[in-house]
Amino acid sequence: MNNRKLISLSIGKPKAYDWKGKKIESAIGKTIVAEAYLTKEAFSDDGVANPVFHGGPDRAVCLYPYEHYHMWKKEFNQEFQPPSFGENICMTGMLEKDVYIGDIFSLGETTIQVTQGRIPCSTISMHNDVNPLLSRIVETCYTGYFFRVLEEGKITKDSSIKLIERTQVKMSVLDATQIILHKKRDREAVESLLQIKGLAEDWKNRLNKAMQK
Repeated sequence: MNNRKLISLSIGKPKAYDWKGKKIESAIGKTIVAEAYLTKEAFSDDGVANPVFHGGPDRAVCLYPYEHYHMWKKEFNQEFQPPSFGENICMTGMLEKDVYIGDIFSLGETTIQVTQGRIPCSTISMHNDVNPLLSRIVETCYTGYFFRVLEEGKITKDSSIKLIERTQVKMSVLDATQIILHKKRDREAVESLLQIKGLAEDWKNRLNKAMQK
């Protein structure tokens, strides 16, 4: 994982869209910027349309691995360019299988911690005009993931990312996302994920509800 490189840094406020007659407000359409200031809540001038499912301290930063862009291009025979998936940061060398829940990184002036994978919604398919995209992202669990902010600061397009601390190697982002999307009835897997320090509160709540059923 020494090939970590920031491909794009993007922010954007919610906008109104008309997707095939369906009116939706979404912040998926972000704009690449040269620099942005990151607070505990979000990037300045960034936003979400639905705070129940997006944003908040545990989901202050969204990352999508650049390697997936090549895979989706090959699969759908369509060009995808960052930030097609509504991510704030697109990077190489940061695949879900290689990053672990609780990992702490420095990025520019900031310090950020991996909290959860992403639960994708239909806006991804609509925004990219590829109907099967959402189901394929769910199937593969190539969803991207979120960070909380431990130290605020400025990030630029030339900022480098470095792993500061890794507290566990039992549960990668890919493992965790597979449990949330496909294995919530697997009690042993759910219990294992609940034990991981740094896991987002929303995912803890989802897993605890699954355990009660």
